Amino acid sequence: MESWLPTLRTLIAVGLALLLVMLRLEAERFSAAEYDEDQDGRPPSFRRRIAWYGIGFALIAGILFIHPAAREEFMLGAGDDRAKTVVYGFLYGLVGVVVAVAVALYRYRRVRLPDIWSYPGALINAVSTALIDEVTFRGALFGLLLATGINPSVANVIQALIYTLATRLGAPGRNRYMLVMALAVGLVGGYVTGVTGGIAAAFLGHSVTRFAVFLTTGHAGQFLPRGREEEEIDKKRRPPDGWRVIGPREPAQRDR
Repeated sequence: MESWLPTLRTLIAVGLALLLVMLRLEAERFSAAEYDEDQDGRPPSFRRRIAWYGIGFALIAGILFIHPAAREEFMLGAGDDRAKTVVYGFLYGLVGVVVAVAVALYRYRRVRLPDIWSYPGALINAVSTALIDEVTFRGALFGLLLATGINPSVANVIQALIYTLATRLGAPGRNRYMLVMALAVGLVGGYVTGVTGGIAAAFLGHSVTRFAVFLTTGHAGQFLPRGREEEEIDKKRRPPDGWRVIGPREPAQRDR
């Protein structure tokens, strides 16, 4: 019986990892997807979003507790060389910031800073979502693919494609910038995880990239079409620069 116990624990951990994939697919139901922002003037449900985070963290804790070698087989750690992990995580985050600024300049011709009050929630969202994504796809899924003996580069492409599909950013009406960015996050995260031997560097870079996108565009992931942002609508309503609006002329007072 004892000889079967590690295998049974591994299978249970795999099942929990598959539940994490399903949870990512259902992020929209919990108002936790990249494109879940203010809807009809109402913010997304805070309780459902917190529930999504809670379920994700519980499943991650279950994998770490049940799997006999989660850090080795699922790469749920920092890797053997901490210095390499920090360097790769920093470089990944730096590239993510540059890309976020470039996207903002292309879309808005400027860095569109959000309101200060929204920073704490956006930071929690960026870190929490990045952790769940990295454990699920660059950790468990990538580790399972590598365990089959498949070529690491092929395994990286597969997990990145599954991750991109799981975000549902390819659905009609979704932002194509973020679709490409999600694929890039999957590929770069998988590469960094393979090089360092753990998901820590990928988690750091992913978190920084997500938060940088929010800071430079004012959105967590779903930009509105051109001409639909509040400031763009307001600009259309205002007269052209240099023009002066003259109100209706007051009726002349009669001479008394």
